[in-house]
Amino acid sequence: MACKPDHTPQIKRLNRMIGQLGGIKKMIEDGVYCPEILIQTKAVSSALRSLETCLLEGHLNGCVTEAITTGHDKDKKVEELLQIFKTRIK
Repeated sequence: MACKPDHTPQIKRLNRMIGQLGGIKKMIEDGVYCPEILIQTKAVSSALRSLETCLLEGHLNGCVTEAITTGHDKDKKVEELLQIFKTRIK
């Protein structure tokens, strides 16, 4: 039994970030003042962090909850979570 969540709501967020990255590239090409570019890079970084949090929340509420409830792959899901938290802390 594989957990297959629906991530379509995150597509809008991703498209917005892609647009922001394109805007940053253009700003750099146009020689825009560095602090203005940095404001935009921070916005993209924040958007990406928010997307990660949303995906993690969905994983916890869906796949992990299902694994704990059914007992199927419970240890695997716990190990996955530990790896996720280890990489996010760095």
